[in-house]
Amino acid sequence: QVQLVESGGGLVQAGGSLRLSCAASGRTFNTYTMAWFRQAPGKEREFVAAIRGSGSNTYYADSVTGRFTISRDNAKNTVFLQMHSLKPEDTAVYYCASSPQWRFTGIYTYAHIYDYWGQGTQVTVSS
Repeated sequence: QVQLVESGGGLVQAGGSLRLSCAASGRTFNTYTMAWFRQAPGKEREFVAAIRGSGSNTYYADSVTGRFTISRDNAKNTVFLQMHSLKPEDTAVYYCASSPQWRFTGIYTYAHIYDYWGQGTQVTVSS
């Protein structure tokens, strides 16, 4: 069982930056693909970014490419989402998710592939 705990959300003005963190339990963190999803009020949960266990491969939604960066520190069992140039449309609850790497066949955007989820952290971007 993997437990995920997000932190770092908050209120920021448009154009600002935030860094989200997700701390994971377990001893095999580097064998898990980690991802960030988000869900705005009245909308479906959507993929934001993913990173494979070694950290060498990252994937992004078109809407955040060039503004967000996903990274991980396997020594600390933590994944990060650095967000720059935030827009009001980035307002959402951001969720950390994970699954063993073997579950993926090249597609990282489907929420149902991820076995473990955090409780979410609110990000609000004011205009």
